[in-house]
Amino acid sequence: MELSRTRDCLSPRDWGPAWAGQCPRGVKKNTLSYCRPTGRLDPTPADLASGSVDLAALEYRARRGEIILLYEDETVLWRFALPRVGWWRRAQRPRLPTRPLSQSQIKREESRKRQAWLQYRSWSRITSGVLLSVIGAVQYGTTKVFYKIVPHFDAQELRQYIHQVMATFSKTGKEVVMVVDRSGIHRAHKLDATLDHYHDMFRFHVFPAHCGHHLNPIEGFWRVMKDTIGAGRCFADLHLLYQRTRQVLMVHHERPIYEFHW
Repeated sequence: MELSRTRDCLSPRDWGPAWAGQCPRGVKKNTLSYCRPTGRLDPTPADLASGSVDLAALEYRARRGEIILLYEDETVLWRFALPRVGWWRRAQRPRLPTRPLSQSQIKREESRKRQAWLQYRSWSRITSGVLLSVIGAVQYGTTKVFYKIVPHFDAQELRQYIHQVMATFSKTGKEVVMVVDRSGIHRAHKLDATLDHYHDMFRFHVFPAHCGHHLNPIEGFWRVMKDTIGAGRCFADLHLLYQRTRQVLMVHHERPIYEFHW
């Protein structure tokens, strides 16, 4: 039952906030669904149509073997259980704490993680942290996902990811077109040197505003990947989450966990 429809089944005298240990009459405990707000904005019909036409042209060239087309995106994984609509199975999963750390503790953990990574750039040196980032791109017409797992996402990590991708495709002699959203990280000036280095071999194709969630096929893969890793599972440390994420992504190459529809 959606929260916005709660008043439809209550009488006027039952309206108002439900304090701790109480709930409005007619609403049973554990029947409400919760999810984290994403802040997602819908694209305009004109932008969505324009983006679809541009992608159709790129996909046509990819089918002809003229270019290599990659759909790229990033996602964030939490070390702690975070509820979202439909992730739980009450018969199998016990009630889990959703905020075992305060906001200040999370910031402190993330600060220590960044310092350790910038100094050593080794997963074995990371002993703290809450968030894990995954950069990934799926090749058009296949289920191949080229990924990089990083403690945090910034322009430096994206530069290294581009080098990793080009090490795979540079020998093909084809232009690599990577479709990305309009986030600031994809337009960072720190990427200029890398893009100049791969001039005529690699380029970005940017989605129209707010069209990434609608047109990028890797969005569906992220949802399945997170469910496979274990929605609602708490990991003792970030390294265990890294190992589990890497395991799921490696298994995908042998037995795809998500079917892309091209």
